[in-house]
Amino acid sequence: MRAATAARRGPRPQPPAPGCVAPRQAGPARSAARRRTLRWAASATRVRPLSCRGAAPPALAALRRRPLELARGCGRGASVLRASQPARSLPGPRARSAAPACGAAGSACSPLAFPQVPAPESGAALRARPGRSGGEMSFFGFGQSVEVEILLNDAESRKRAEHKTEDGKKEKYFLFYDGETVSGKVSLALKNPNKRLEHQGIKIEFIGQIELYYDRGNHHEFVSLVKDLARPGEISQSQAFDFEFTHVEKPYESYTGQNVKLRYFLRATISRRLNDVVKEMDIVVHTLSTYPELNSSIKMEVGIEDCLHIEFEYNKSKYHLKDVIVGKIYFLLVRIKIKHMEIDIIKRETTGTGPNVYHENDTIAKYEIMDGAPVRGESIPIRLFLAGYELTPTMRDINKKFSVRYYLNLVLIDEEERRYFKQQEVVLWRKGDIVRKSMSHQAAIASQRFEGTTSLGEVRTPSQLSDNSSRQ
Repeated sequence: MRAATAARRGPRPQPPAPGCVAPRQAGPARSAARRRTLRWAASATRVRPLSCRGAAPPALAALRRRPLELARGCGRGASVLRASQPARSLPGPRARSAAPACGAAGSACSPLAFPQVPAPESGAALRARPGRSGGEMSFFGFGQSVEVEILLNDAESRKRAEHKTEDGKKEKYFLFYDGETVSGKVSLALKNPNKRLEHQGIKIEFIGQIELYYDRGNHHEFVSLVKDLARPGEISQSQAFDFEFTHVEKPYESYTGQNVKLRYFLRATISRRLNDVVKEMDIVVHTLSTYPELNSSIKMEVGIEDCLHIEFEYNKSKYHLKDVIVGKIYFLLVRIKIKHMEIDIIKRETTGTGPNVYHENDTIAKYEIMDGAPVRGESIPIRLFLAGYELTPTMRDINKKFSVRYYLNLVLIDEEERRYFKQQEVVLWRKGDIVRKSMSHQAAIASQRFEGTTSLGEVRTPSQLSDNSSRQ
């Protein structure tokens, strides 16, 4: 009877090997989960599960000295043991329980053998490695190894003028006029003195171009001058190259608008095989004009039939940028309750040609000239100073790309907020009676070149001519 019972129970389980803890008795569900876990571990790591018999292999013995965590070993749940924490041996008969549990690191029956993954190196360690470049070196060594600077000969004495940029800010640039010589030098400073710079040639350009914002890919150049500074070769040390563009023609004034930009700049280029080294320096050009020979007044009658009849008059039709607009407004018929009246300066920018024409109106100034209802026969004076506003000379068909015109807009507003207005175009120009000495001298040389018989001593500068005209 005992033999039959023992046969039904099956063979007794074998005691665990020395140094291992016997696993708990698991039911069918736990045994199936254990088999799935072992199959997953074996397929993921390509390492066969180790049995609990025999001594630990050398690879597992090395795991005892590695700070590696192993979880879920030999079906014993989620017990975690750090290999970096050595087991403490207890004296007496309880010393066997101090051995690592089955499935933990250092055990002879560890089912998984995880490879040691090195920790990623930090950025400081990478920079400290030999052969790695520092912060100033560019990727693959294709960065600029030379600093280029453009210096003008008369930079200390030359006047600077404020000019508006694309983002609306104002910056100061060197001021030039039409016919002036542009001269200076291009300075090259090697960042690494021990390294030579190989190039395919060095040149400098003086460029005047028009850029339309809706067509930024195409730059329309109306002035393009080139000077070769050096032939292809090598540069072993820092050096400078002189350049000079004599009596450069600058037909248009620098302008930055809402849809177009006209600019002059110097561009130094070091030609290389992979990437060129380019340095640009912008300058500002002002076009000077003389007093117009014909400058008639503006007089006009406007109104609404049987409601309003006014007559306005301006003393001139052409004003320089520092001038004063003087005029009068006569009310001949008033049957509308007018609340107030103002005069506006409007800048109209026209870009494009043909069907692709864009108009942009910008109100430069608003000046209130009357507050209250006028009566018949009343006269309202106008006096508007232009020096306090940001104005440019009138530009018409600049290189057939854009135009800039100015208008005086007379606006009347009644009590019901209805607006009545009348626009009249005026011409603005830049006064040229105050001229730089260098400009006067070069203008004298140009006049001598065309006349051929006049000597330099007999040539009078524009400032002298203006002084003589004021004395007369």
